[in-house]
Amino acid sequence: MEKLKLVEYMELLQNPWRLFWLNFIGGLYRGLGMAVGFTILGAIVIYFLQRLVALNIPVIGNMIAQIVKIVQQNL
Repeated sequence: MEKLKLVEYMELLQNPWRLFWLNFIGGLYRGLGMAVGFTILGAIVIYFLQRLVALNIPVIGNMIAQIVKIVQQNL
């Protein structure tokens, strides 16, 4: 019983505002983490796309150049 922390869980269920507050804070942190993660991932992808354009590969370079141009216009 002690390993399951059943008593703490039952106390949490009896206090709905605390349960709400803990879930709210957890959701904020998850959302913030996703936003930061997607921003970093997007920056890395754009960086590598710009490097591929610099290599001047004919077919891939033109396509990537258009994508980078669209992204930079939207920033």
